[in-house]
Amino acid sequence: MSTTQPTTTVGQAANFAETRVGASVLVREFGRKIFPSHWSFMLGEVALYSFIIVILSGTFLTFFFTPAMGEMHYEGPWAPLRGVEISEAYNSTLAISFEIRGGLFIRQMHHWGALLFVAALSIHMLRVFFTGAFRRPRELNWIVGVLLVIMGMAAGFTGYSLPDDLLSGNGLRIIDGIVKSLPLVGTYLSFFIFGGEFPGTDIVARLYSLHIMIVPALLIALIGIHLVFVVVHKHTQYPGSGNTEKNVVGEPVLPTFAAKGGGFFFLIFGLISLISALFTINPIWNYGPYDPSPVSAGTQPDWYIGWADGFLRIVPGWLEFYIAGWPISLNINSAVIVMGGVFGAMFIYPFFESWLLKDKREHHILDRPRNNPTRTAIGVAGVVFYCNMWAAASGDIIAVFFQMSLNDMIYIYRILFFVGPILGYMITKRMCIALQRKDREIALHGRETANIIRLPHGEFLERHEALPPHKLWKLTAFESPSYTPAEPNADGKITGLEKFRARLSKFFFEDRVAPVTKQELEASHHDHDSVESGDHKEIGH
Repeated sequence: MSTTQPTTTVGQAANFAETRVGASVLVREFGRKIFPSHWSFMLGEVALYSFIIVILSGTFLTFFFTPAMGEMHYEGPWAPLRGVEISEAYNSTLAISFEIRGGLFIRQMHHWGALLFVAALSIHMLRVFFTGAFRRPRELNWIVGVLLVIMGMAAGFTGYSLPDDLLSGNGLRIIDGIVKSLPLVGTYLSFFIFGGEFPGTDIVARLYSLHIMIVPALLIALIGIHLVFVVVHKHTQYPGSGNTEKNVVGEPVLPTFAAKGGGFFFLIFGLISLISALFTINPIWNYGPYDPSPVSAGTQPDWYIGWADGFLRIVPGWLEFYIAGWPISLNINSAVIVMGGVFGAMFIYPFFESWLLKDKREHHILDRPRNNPTRTAIGVAGVVFYCNMWAAASGDIIAVFFQMSLNDMIYIYRILFFVGPILGYMITKRMCIALQRKDREIALHGRETANIIRLPHGEFLERHEALPPHKLWKLTAFESPSYTPAEPNADGKITGLEKFRARLSKFFFEDRVAPVTKQELEASHHDHDSVESGDHKEIGH
């Protein structure tokens, strides 16, 4: 160990860090971590960088926002509202927009950044699902991801409701109705949340505490846990020549990945800045302050909450009945049941698929979505289910645009609520199997070249070109999950649960296209060589 003291400023700073925190150990441990360079892995980075921008812009806004519902008369520069009775929260939001230098720009950066954060996080989760990156040992990281989506929605909703304008007030009114529809405890919960009868006097202050402290703290903690799991489990990678379950092919964190990540952060920052400068979002001065009496037409919440609003619009009103004199309002609180069901299914799916396949192995190589048709079809069915309810939240606007009856639009969305996911599932599964068959054909017979050759006996054939090894590997080196029949337990009995698992396994994995074997490849090369040499007697048909 050298005892020479550094003389340069950088050297002295490095020595200070090394002697206090052991920086060289951190650099050696994390700086050499390898990350794949595939573009889809950047979706998580988009979410992370958007979250950083949201935190920075939100910090600026906290200096000027007043989280209070005290009443006052507006005397600011926006002439249409002068003399109107408004809340302190609404007044401070208008002041940020019109009186604080750069306030409207930062406020819009905060809003657009929040939308991009939830969007990137959601697409990242879809990528993880479709490629099977949730399998062992990453089940807990998948659960962390689902919690991040829930907390992202909570952060967006609490922030969206703070300005106390007409749009956010209507959103809170919907939440109040859902809470009050809960049997036995609904009314008490509503009074507790709002500090009295809706809209109360405390809701903005309580949402503010949630929005700037509790929810961000949970988000930061979950992001930290997620990144720790990524380091501990190492990164997944797509199948390819040289990629195995025991290695990671890519770029080290230092200096390559860190430099690229830093540049990518500024690209995201610039994109959000550009959008914020050019496109207005949530112009609260047009909506006016919240008043329980009017309800504005054509208003929708942010997209990540819109699907719940859409479900409330299409659920039949007659789904309300009484049990022992207590009203059960499924026409309202069923939205909570649906949202809970969706997130509950997301929580348990990794364990469900592992149980279905009896698969306890570790997986570090990702699936191509087409190579697991049932999982991909289920994912698409879920996306169709979500998109239908999201579109239903804009049913009134769509009805006006296409000059249709609003009632007709409601019935269309009700039908699609049941039929849409089924059609999405069936079509996607057929497409995946067809793509697998096409891959198998290309692997065995090569790529079509559009060159026609004539054999000595007069037959015309199209010349096929063999794939390069790395592309052939992509088409053939994958696992195709197969149906696992019921198996007896240690006592030699087949339980009812095991029979149920076998039936589900048959439904999930009976339709499959097996990967090309080494023998099939060798036979196909022999047939290809026979065609090229003109020996028509050895051509395989």
